[in-house]
Amino acid sequence: NFADANYTQLTQLYTKYKEIGFEILGFPCNQFLRKEPGTSQEAQDFACDKYKAEYPILGKIRVNGKDTAPVYKYLKAQKCGSLGSRRIKWNFTKFLVDEKGHVIQRYSPTTQPLAI
Repeated sequence: NFADANYTQLTQLYTKYKEIGFEILGFPCNQFLRKEPGTSQEAQDFACDKYKAEYPILGKIRVNGKDTAPVYKYLKAQKCGSLGSRRIKWNFTKFLVDEKGHVIQRYSPTTQPLAI
């Protein structure tokens, strides 16, 4: 279950570094075995209520396919995944982006946020 570790650790990172300008943006997506059902508001409520997320949980988007959200078209074009793949393989794929919008690194869903 990626949700527990990722949401818990992302909340820890945000709490620790938000004062120095660190930001986290959460993009719920239901393209992976329907693991993010419900509305955008329900996804936000889940993260904020259960995991105390204070960072923005934005509206649900698509991260693969013809309707890929522009932000993910950009992120995937900047850093590919394992074996050169551009596809997002699962929820909690993470991108580290600097303050100018340059993608520094892409992390798999199994990478613990505290290890970044």
